Amino acid sequence: MQLNTLLEVRDRSEALIDPLELEDLGLQGMADASPPKWHLAHTNWFFETFLLQPHLKGHEPCDPRWAYQFNSYYDSVGDRHPRPQRGLLSRPTVKEILRWRSRVNDGLEQLLQAPDETCLQLLELGLQHEQQHQELLLMDLLDGFSRQPLEPCYHREADLSIQTASDGWLSCDEGLVSIGHRGTGFHFDNEGPRHRVWLDGFEIRNDLVSNRAFQAFIADGGYSRPDLWMSEGWSLCQQNGWTGPRYWRGIQEEFTLAGRQPLDPDAPVRHLSWFEADAFARWSDARLPTEAEWEHAAAVHGEALLHSHGVLWQWTASPYRPYPGFVAPPGAIGEYNGKFMSSQFVLRGSCWLTPPGHSRDTYRNFFPPASRWMAAGLRLAR
Repeated sequence: MQLNTLLEVRDRSEALIDPLELEDLGLQGMADASPPKWHLAHTNWFFETFLLQPHLKGHEPCDPRWAYQFNSYYDSVGDRHPRPQRGLLSRPTVKEILRWRSRVNDGLEQLLQAPDETCLQLLELGLQHEQQHQELLLMDLLDGFSRQPLEPCYHREADLSIQTASDGWLSCDEGLVSIGHRGTGFHFDNEGPRHRVWLDGFEIRNDLVSNRAFQAFIADGGYSRPDLWMSEGWSLCQQNGWTGPRYWRGIQEEFTLAGRQPLDPDAPVRHLSWFEADAFARWSDARLPTEAEWEHAAAVHGEALLHSHGVLWQWTASPYRPYPGFVAPPGAIGEYNGKFMSSQFVLRGSCWLTPPGHSRDTYRNFFPPASRWMAAGLRLAR
């Protein structure tokens, strides 16, 4: 681990708020989202709590009330401020948080002068954790901006600009395949252990589903046909009045980080819940791939699996469950992934908001099936 790598990741978090006004930094649009200011503070708290306090002699911790405010879900570390009320935290100020981040950077630099293996592993985890929050910061901001009458623009060049290719299918033969991280290089605990899975022969679409295809689904009554939907999804669709993807404005425009934009029919459809993706797949006489199928297809077909990374996260048919033999690490770090392995579905790939170097074919992202604000799309299988 090099100091410049550490500072590059840390500086990127702060660069993300450069286009914002001070008033934007406390914005929390919904209970599932967090303000930009909170993301900056929480990632700092992570380094201080798990690295500096236990491993840097003489480190002076932050105000314990800050630790209460910026703990996310680590119950074994202590109590925390309710997530739906993070937008109420006007103090500490942004200036105080940035000064705190600078002090933590100084402490991390001291640790890097003579690190042991435990510190290096925690430091890498902290950087990967901060990269996750860089992506979340922007997705949460899009949600908050979308709820305002003035529809603020984050940055005119911040939107995804890409088109899907012609529809085609890639074949994968049946067989016993291995999935999961091979163990060389960083990976989150939920990516292992590597294990074998039997797959029947299948086909997977070579590219993501387009807005044009989803418009056809809507035109054919996709949001008014209960036969296409899981029961829970149909109830949510009716209760919340879903008629299209999260940020569509009618069928001709969508709201983005670059403001309201014309809807490109050939761009990949995005900001769908798992329920919508599943309903579309059923309407298409297809299905969502399992996460094992997705990972195997990526290994077999490589770049022929178009837009597997860097465009949109892709819903799979797989519930988020532990791999055979999975054991969470001891202590509070074990709460990172393992305790969420219920009531969620796996997404694979990465999106255009994912920081460089943060993508892997074995990466297991996960969200509740009703979530729609993430940069999520889909590809089909059959």
